[in-house]
Formats: sequence, C-alpha cells, structure tokens
Amino acid sequence: MKIEVRGLTKQFGSVQAVSGVSFQVKEGELLGLLGPSGSGKTTVLRSIAGLETPSGGDIYIDGKRVNDLSVQDRNIGFVFQHYALFKHLTVFENIAFGLKIKKWKPAEIEQRVAELLQLMSLDALEHRYPHQLSGGQRQRVAIARSLAPRPSVLLLDEPFGAVDAKVRQELREWLIRLHDHLNVTSLFVTHDQEEAMEVSGRIIVFSKGKLEQIGSPAEVYEEPATEFVARFIGAMNILEGRVLNGVVKIGSLEFPAPNLPDHVSVQVGFRPYYVKVSEDPQRYRQTATLRHIYFLGVAYRLEIETAEGLILRSRMNKEEFRQYRFEVSQPVSFAVTHFRFLPQEGMPFPSPTPPQLLDAGPFTP
Repeated sequence: MKIEVRGLTKQFGSVQAVSGVSFQVKEGELLGLLGPSGSGKTTVLRSIAGLETPSGGDIYIDGKRVNDLSVQDRNIGFVFQHYALFKHLTVFENIAFGLKIKKWKPAEIEQRVAELLQLMSLDALEHRYPHQLSGGQRQRVAIARSLAPRPSVLLLDEPFGAVDAKVRQELREWLIRLHDHLNVTSLFVTHDQEEAMEVSGRIIVFSKGKLEQIGSPAEVYEEPATEFVARFIGAMNILEGRVLNGVVKIGSLEFPAPNLPDHVSVQVGFRPYYVKVSEDPQRYRQTATLRHIYFLGVAYRLEIETAEGLILRSRMNKEEFRQYRFEVSQPVSFAVTHFRFLPQEGMPFPSPTPPQLLDAGPFTP
C-alpha cells in the first residue's frame, strides 16, 4: 500500500504542531521519521493512523482519502513505545485480541497466532504474561499483535525507546529482517539518528513541525539541505562567513565560492573525517594546536584549535590514528579536504551547492 500525505497541518490550541507537510511512502518501503522531541513526527504518524484529526491537508492510503475513516477502517497496525500490552492476558491472548474483536473464527485465530509466534521467535512463550518477559520480548509481542490482522500499513512510534542499548541494537536488526520478510509498507518514528540511518530505506527529517529534508540515509548525511539537518545528522564543523571576491575567508581558512554573489552570508560545513590532521607541521598548509583526543571505540576524535581560536573536530579510524604519535597541546598541521555551503537558519539561499574539493597538498614555503 502506498501512502501520500498532502499539506498536512495540525494545531493544538495556539500551537502549530505540524505545518504543511507533504510526502509519499512507496509500497513496501520502510520510511524513517526522524527529529527531536516536539518536531511533529509523532503527530504525523498518529494522523496517518487516525489517532489525531488533521487541522488541514489530506491523507491517502492506496489512493483512497482516509481523513474521515475511523482507526478500525484504515487497516493499520500501530506499535507504541511502551508496548501497551494487556497485563492480564498471556502472549497468545495479547496477539489474538484484535482478531477476536474482528470476529475471526477460532481455528483461523489459532493458525494466525501460531504463525506469528514462530515468526517472532515467541513460540515457547505463548503462555507467559507480560511481566514474565524481557523488554525485547514484550516489544516483539506488541509488533506481533499489530501484524495479526494483516494490516496494509505498519506504524511504529519509538518502538525501541523503552529497552537498553544492547537489546535496542538486536531489535533494529530483527526489524530489518522482519520487514524484508513481510514487505509491508512501514513508517518508523525515532529521535535516534543512528537508528534511523540503520533501519530506514529513506529518512524524513522534521524540525518545528516542518519537513526539512527527505532522502536516503547517505543523502541526508552527505548532502544536508539545511543547517538544521547538518547539525542534527551526525557531527559537522560549521563556520560562518561572507562571500567576498568569490571566496569565503574565515580566519586563515579560505573556501572558494565562485558561484555565490558577494556579501552573502553562508555557513561552511564539513564532516570531521574531512579534516586531515598530521603531527608533521609541514604536512598541510594550516596549523593548529591539538586540544583534546577522544576515544570512540571504533575511531578517535581530535579537537584542534587554530591561532584565531577556531575549534575544529577531526575523526580518524584506529588504524590511521596509530600511525601518529599525537599528544595533547602539541602543534599540528591540518587541511579541510571537502566542504559544502549551507544557508543560515531562516535565511534564503541563492541555490544549493554540491560538496566541493579543496587542495590538501603539502605546505610550500
């Protein structure tokens, strides 16, 4: 089933929770809705489910406008963050609950629940109650219950927010396999950037009730459309400057801007792994002082400070880091190898610009 949202708006009193949001979800797609708390992503999800009534706009499921349809008539499975299981019912009874409401025949219920118990690796737990299950098992029961009536769409609202980090990672991988197996059109709400990028085929980034960007995980990470996306998705160095004579000069750093008019204020953004750092003071053209070294498990993050007081972050893997003998407070040389221009928050921008390459060659006296 394909989902289409057109100009969705939702107000709660004087608060505009969602403002003119439009997007499509492809049939069989797993789409992530990502944003901080209060960004409107859950309101959008609940509006699609029929749990919230839009103040404006339309929602279509498989080409049919569903604004006036009840929750029950939309054939949607909804998974809540805190499971919402019935404490007095067993695993089997929780999964079967919706089927009994829909008046399925006992034999059909028995067969469908058995299928889901096996699919969710819960078949040895059918007689247990929710308090006898782990957090991960409870969430799998909640997902099984939502899938029992064979919904055309599956909506998940922060489904792994109530479990610890290890179980969260296991559930992410499990959800990907489940989606590949069932191929049901799904929307997944989260505020966790890593989770959204790992689970989703495409991501919609929300901020203050507005859609900031939609694209693949690689697109929103490597090609952020706005300053908000650049700051929210992963780490990025962002410096502010003005274009003058086709160049943005910030301290001793210069960024070519031949396609931008003079006097335009821009944000220059570059990921930490595009900041190359060496202990050899003549390896790169720029110099700085190494202020901090952070061990991140699979990589290291270096924080350097230029003579003008600019603080930049660099990132390198462990193998690369071991080639050097970095010490805090030592002088280093560095180069920014790739960068892109971003508009300042709330300001117009002449046109989007692709990532640009900088010459990171050796220092020449």
